[in-house]
Amino acid sequence: MNFKKLPSQPSRVLIADDEHLMASGMAASLRSIGFDVAGQAADGEAACELAAHTAPDIAVLDIRMPRMDGLMAAKRLWDQFLIPSIIVSAYSDEEYVRQAEETGVYGYLLKPVSADALRVAISVGWARAVGELAKQGRIAQLEQTLVDRRIVEQAKWRLVEQSGMSESEAHAKLQKAARSTRRKLVDVANDVLSGTQLAE
Repeated sequence: MNFKKLPSQPSRVLIADDEHLMASGMAASLRSIGFDVAGQAADGEAACELAAHTAPDIAVLDIRMPRMDGLMAAKRLWDQFLIPSIIVSAYSDEEYVRQAEETGVYGYLLKPVSADALRVAISVGWARAVGELAKQGRIAQLEQTLVDRRIVEQAKWRLVEQSGMSESEAHAKLQKAARSTRRKLVDVANDVLSGTQLAE
């Protein structure tokens, strides 16, 4: 199996925790060990919405959050975006651990979480996720997903630079163009990068 197109380690991490201080602390820890923080969310539903336009490679999710808990968010992130998750929790309940193993979770950490523990969990979790996809014959799918995410991210920032719109407005414009033309988001993003003007 050829892994050369895949990064050996993820670089962009999405964080979700309803405790703002905890989320900010994890973000600072991740930056201190060389990761980019793709965004911070206060609940699982917001994390999934954020993932759609911030192109994270992996997510670190609190298990107990409002609107949608970490396990449900992890399942959606994996099923929709092939984004693996690391769960952080104040609880070592065996039932939580068992559920985590079934929902796109590739690591489980107990709070408080150190920078070193995050680094190891993310490294091991990423390797486990890639290994799981290899067993399923889905490495090419992950490779293409990562490429597509980067293209959409580049197009979004091109729109931000050109028009002065916000990041979320740029992403919404890409999505609207994709829907109205019934094309894939990445195809619209490629148009932007090639200099094509999007229809208003």
